[in-house]
Amino acid sequence: MNYIWDLMIQAEAAGKDSREITFRPAESYSPYMELSNPALNFTLIDPEVEINPYYRFYALFKDFFDINNPEDLEFRQVFFDIAIHFLAEIDRRHGLNKREYYLKFILNDLTNELLGPLIRRKLPLFTKKELQIIANNLLNLYTTGEMLYLLKDTIRQIFLNSLIYANYESKNELLFFINYEKTAANEAKLDGILSLFLPIEFRTEIYWQKHFGIIGHEETMLIDQIALY
Repeated sequence: MNYIWDLMIQAEAAGKDSREITFRPAESYSPYMELSNPALNFTLIDPEVEINPYYRFYALFKDFFDINNPEDLEFRQVFFDIAIHFLAEIDRRHGLNKREYYLKFILNDLTNELLGPLIRRKLPLFTKKELQIIANNLLNLYTTGEMLYLLKDTIRQIFLNSLIYANYESKNELLFFINYEKTAANEAKLDGILSLFLPIEFRTEIYWQKHFGIIGHEETMLIDQIALY
């Protein structure tokens, strides 16, 4: 990590609130780097981060910490921290394209119950990465209308190694083999995904950990590991 925006992204990915980070002007720093951590390849983010404010923002801070001016030092430290947070947020927004703004709008809609209170209550069960998967496929749903494909894709990305079968012969039915333990949290997550992507005319059968038997496929015909369909 070298730039403040990089550090903020890493902190968010680690579940750390950016408001918990305090920026300080470094007393000793490299003129070739913005972040002034003693370890160049650091991965852990400390509550206080020292930076070289002159690396990119010399015009803003060239007179801010003049060693000949000892007045209002505490105030200038606080103001510096606020300013760097603001600059970091500007940095991050410069990297956003139109699709990423749409994804933010979708996540806000989910949080504000515009897609229903059911999914809103289940949002805390999903990781940040899983919420990005859901938002991305919801945006794809708005543009393509491919509900079944996006339902399958969402489940396969969140519940890895899952299998999904469609039965169109006698009824519109989807069979899900979820190779995860059947817990209240996993059931709630799957229910949330179904509430967003499952077409209304389809019914579902869910199999947790134990696959239903398929003649000719020996891996599904193991004793004490077969679910009945």
